[in-house]
Amino acid sequence: MKRVILFTFLFISALSKAQTISGKITTSKGEILPFASITIKNSNNGTNADENGTFIFENIKNKKVTLIASFNGFISSQKQITISKTETTVINFTLTEHAELLDQVTVTGTRTDRRSTKNPVIVNVINSQTLADVQACNLSEGLKFQTGLRVETDCQTCNYTQLRMNGLSGGYSQILINGRPIFSPLTGLYGLEQVPTNMIDRIEIVRGGGSALYGSSAIGGTVNVITKIPKKNDYNISYTYQNLKGASDHIIAGNATIVNEEKNAGISFFINNRARDIYDHDGDNFSELPQLKNNSFGTNMFFLPTENQKLEINFSKMNEYRYGGEIIKGAPHFALQSEERTHDVYVGNVDYQINFNDDKSSLITYFASQYTGREHYTGIRPEIGTIEDTQHLANPPYGNSKTTTFQGGIQFNHKLEDFLKGNNVLTIGSEFVQDDVFDEIKAYQYVVDQVTRNYGFFFQSDWEINDKWNLLAGIRYDNHKLDALKKDGTRKQITNNVASPRISLLFRPFENSQFRATWGTGFRAPQAFDTDLHIAFAGGGVSRVQLADNLKRERSNSYTVSFNYDKPTEHYIYGFTIESFYTQLNDAFYLESIGTDQFGEVFEKRNGDGAVVKGITLETRLNYDGIFQLDAGFTYQSSKYNTAVNNSNELTPKREFLRTPDTYGYATATYTPNQKFKTALNLVYTGKMDVLHLASDQNLTNDEYFRSPSFFNLGINTSYKFELKKLNTNLELSAGVKNIFDSYQTKFDIGKERDSNFIYGPANPRTYVIGFKVFK
Repeated sequence: MKRVILFTFLFISALSKAQTISGKITTSKGEILPFASITIKNSNNGTNADENGTFIFENIKNKKVTLIASFNGFISSQKQITISKTETTVINFTLTEHAELLDQVTVTGTRTDRRSTKNPVIVNVINSQTLADVQACNLSEGLKFQTGLRVETDCQTCNYTQLRMNGLSGGYSQILINGRPIFSPLTGLYGLEQVPTNMIDRIEIVRGGGSALYGSSAIGGTVNVITKIPKKNDYNISYTYQNLKGASDHIIAGNATIVNEEKNAGISFFINNRARDIYDHDGDNFSELPQLKNNSFGTNMFFLPTENQKLEINFSKMNEYRYGGEIIKGAPHFALQSEERTHDVYVGNVDYQINFNDDKSSLITYFASQYTGREHYTGIRPEIGTIEDTQHLANPPYGNSKTTTFQGGIQFNHKLEDFLKGNNVLTIGSEFVQDDVFDEIKAYQYVVDQVTRNYGFFFQSDWEINDKWNLLAGIRYDNHKLDALKKDGTRKQITNNVASPRISLLFRPFENSQFRATWGTGFRAPQAFDTDLHIAFAGGGVSRVQLADNLKRERSNSYTVSFNYDKPTEHYIYGFTIESFYTQLNDAFYLESIGTDQFGEVFEKRNGDGAVVKGITLETRLNYDGIFQLDAGFTYQSSKYNTAVNNSNELTPKREFLRTPDTYGYATATYTPNQKFKTALNLVYTGKMDVLHLASDQNLTNDEYFRSPSFFNLGINTSYKFELKKLNTNLELSAGVKNIFDSYQTKFDIGKERDSNFIYGPANPRTYVIGFKVFK
């Protein structure tokens, strides 16, 4: 009888243990949350954690339950679990604070660390998780999901891309790598596609005239690509396969991070390999998407020699081969029309910071550099068997390009406490930037040989007057010098001295809201920008861009006014931002056809009398317990020259900017019911716009303005995570579709006489995606 009683007691004890759940609740920073609430969904069963953040549930009858953890000021979290039959089930929760979602620390807006709700300048952030949700393979694909930004493809043959911010073309936007303007003019042609997403930690975006801090070419805005830095011991490796209507695209990516036990040194690595087949959409044996072969790798390192010193070193190497045009086997000059490019890009920077005076003062010094080497071919083969064809084969138009960019600078920050009853952070600094661009195709007698040097000095006062008011005022002085080769073989030298002031005001009228107003000035100096270096096909020839002899600097005045509101509750965070912008360009650059030569049409970059770009943007966002998240943005704008410009000798001049829709926007939505499963939807909308279509015997009788249709590019991505406990790792499988409804350009030019710039739709047709990732 005693044995029966003992057996029964042991059985009940084992059963009780099998019905027990325990765990701990902490913040995303690892801090405990004492007395947090834990409940079982759809039941009255609940408990509170103790002072150490630990909790325990006993005698749970169901085999599967959903636990919900909550704490005031934090987004609730829920997990669906299967209760173990043999041991206590351990479930830990990490809760994210409301302020952590609303108050990200950014550096781009003021060049100092600032929380977003206290930043006088709106800084939007695209993090690495968003890049994964939208299935972005590179920087180009990720930038589409931000208000006021458009990434467009501008060549049917080589598919070069440019970023447009607030209706302004790529040359008006400055792209930074880790805060440094080393994204050279040549890199601007293809660099957006060459930067892989697994290299990126986050992207910070400032719309509008940021030139008071960042110098020339920041009129439309600034994009700061911040690469991954070591945070903890970690690794991941992934493979993604994409199918574009029969064309295969293979992507292998990997990351690894090592941080020492003292947390005062760390190193991270990334690798990326991509191979995409050439794609012909209309069956004319000429590509709409070029063949791609990419190889990238890089490393980030940090050292903390003492508690108040930090040294960061970043280096990356990117190699890309791309070929577009007639699909043949053999050298590109045997094709009827083709472009071939091989790029080698090296990027590196060193930053050193020391804090002193009880952390009230800091000194930052930095040096950064980029080198791009390019071998390229751009050509149209004459009629086979003719004398011209023999000459073409004897001297095909191959070219070489080299661009070297250097930047060095020093920045001093000092915090004045009790400055007129507030706090003021003063920033003063100086920097030097040099771009050396050389691009030559001897067969076309084409050469760009220019060196630009810019000495910049900046001063900024970031005055937090009180809890409601903040005033940011700054001025930048630039000495910009251009040394360029002229058409007649002589060199021209132009010097510009420009002062660019900027003022931003932040007012918080009530809790969870911010009102901002900004005025900034900027300039673009005479030089060859990224799009000027592109040689296009049209009418059986090649078109090129040259600078007018009397080209002078372009000045801008930018104004923005915005209102931001976010409301956090126990389960929801929701909000919106409405912003208006107005940019006036004086002596605005534009292209005008000046005739043809033996190779094709020639365009000249000239100064107009001015232009105005204005509009309004609306952003909305919603987060429900981290389960459902929605972000959306929409822009309505107008972009016009003050005086109509001549785009073609056969067409009426137009005031409207070409390739610039009046409306565009994006939306992303994610559903994450548990820690293992996620589904993400994304949408990019592009409104109607005017596109110049140049004539050719094979495609079009006369030049025309073509009104493009609207495009709705919808995508979906679903992933599921498996925990491989015995291997102490995780496996994630994913599948999705880009451009579900195949919202793609239907009308392309065909053959070797096609107008390669006649391209206006989404970058890719419907694309099926599958992949896996192994990670810690």
